[in-house]
Amino acid sequence: MPRWAWAAAPALARNPFALGIASGDPAPDGVVLWTRLAVPEGTGALTVRWEIADDPAFRRIVQAGQAGALPALAHSVHVEVAGLASGRWYCYRFMLGDAVSATGRTRTAPAANAPDARLRLAFASCQRWEHGYYAAWRHLAADAPDLVAFLGDYIYEYATPADSTGLARTHALRHARTLDDYRDRYALHKSDPDLQAAHRACAWIVTWDDHEVENDYADDAGRDAQGFAARRAAGYQAFYEHMPLRAAALAAGMDHLRLYRSVAWGRLARFHLLDDRQYRARQACRPPGASGAASVKAGCAELQAPERSLLGLEQERWLDGALARDAEEGAARWSVIAQQTLFSPRHYPSGVTATDNWDGYPAARARLLASVRQRQPRNTVLIGGDIHQNYVCAVHADPERPGSPVLASEFCGTSITSRSGTTQAKVDAVVRRNPHVLLADCEHRGYVLADIAPQRWSTQLRVLDDAARADASISTLARFVVEDGLPGPMRDGA
Repeated sequence: MPRWAWAAAPALARNPFALGIASGDPAPDGVVLWTRLAVPEGTGALTVRWEIADDPAFRRIVQAGQAGALPALAHSVHVEVAGLASGRWYCYRFMLGDAVSATGRTRTAPAANAPDARLRLAFASCQRWEHGYYAAWRHLAADAPDLVAFLGDYIYEYATPADSTGLARTHALRHARTLDDYRDRYALHKSDPDLQAAHRACAWIVTWDDHEVENDYADDAGRDAQGFAARRAAGYQAFYEHMPLRAAALAAGMDHLRLYRSVAWGRLARFHLLDDRQYRARQACRPPGASGAASVKAGCAELQAPERSLLGLEQERWLDGALARDAEEGAARWSVIAQQTLFSPRHYPSGVTATDNWDGYPAARARLLASVRQRQPRNTVLIGGDIHQNYVCAVHADPERPGSPVLASEFCGTSITSRSGTTQAKVDAVVRRNPHVLLADCEHRGYVLADIAPQRWSTQLRVLDDAARADASISTLARFVVEDGLPGPMRDGA
């Protein structure tokens, strides 16, 4: 008998695939397939079947196999499929006993030497459950991307506030601190049908920010120094269990996931996903036990210390080498630095400096700009999230000199649901002091859609009319383009 026939499958009182399926990290010959079985606590190891086909009816099955779902990993499944054709769409599904998952679609990347193609990329971040419904994911799936980049804050660790006035929805989970807590939080988010649909639509490439563990943590520095190492390890394990990541992420162990990596899309684009949490220096002038989201005024000498890094020196060296490879003849037309937050500076009217983003690490930002200027990739575009606002910026060689050459373009997307915590009047005041900012908007939730072609990068800022409504409609707030060989975004009147 085949192994799946005698696997210790439980009596399926409910759908074991209620937490959805996903695919990720596409390569020219394969992709990662993921699911987590929703089975009763105490269930032992299980064996699931998986299939990949050319068609949604699975009449032309290309590959099939079996994979273990272990209780030590919350019955999650990571299948690294190889041997597929490059640049092709496939359908996939999982099976356990008589239960069959929904069907997902995924696409392999073009071959490394394939002629320049096109790519529709969507990127998003920050989806706090209580702040809204996931209508943005429904519309994103309808926009039919080839690839989704998720840039952090997939979950939020908070309990629902005691005063739930004004919240779109609530949950009964406690503030996440243990592995079971984080697992429960992912299960909550992944129960949402619109998020599940977005995962089924195409492959994702993912990284994290702070709320996957604790707000504003920095490397091994959390609010509770005594218990933070265990808490961070729990958050990291839960992240791996719930994301379509390759086993290569485990090279340094489950409690030190390596998430920075490059994902190539033929010769058209190369995505460099960064991790700006695990290796960063502690926020400047941050008192022990305090939140890292401090705003400091002039006089914080630590802020300018040249050795301080947001990425860690090893990751900085890796990114410099990746950009050097991009600059090789024909290697990558678009170098995409996919990171968590806003890269460009924000000079506030009050004169304060926010220390949790790149503004808090000016020496590290200067080193990255020097790398881009020295390596000279053909086109550099930075994408980010975190701040729950849309920002479009021209990235100058010297952030303090608006007249310095423009090296790159930046698109920082708003949140899926998380509120911005500011007003448009305050944002407009920031824009007036920052001429490199072409657009800044804090009033909308949504995602960013980018159509990438050899000669042009076209961006749409897709925004909801009301994230507090499950049936919210979508529109385009603004369009920008970046022309091949001309760094800096320009408004598109189309």
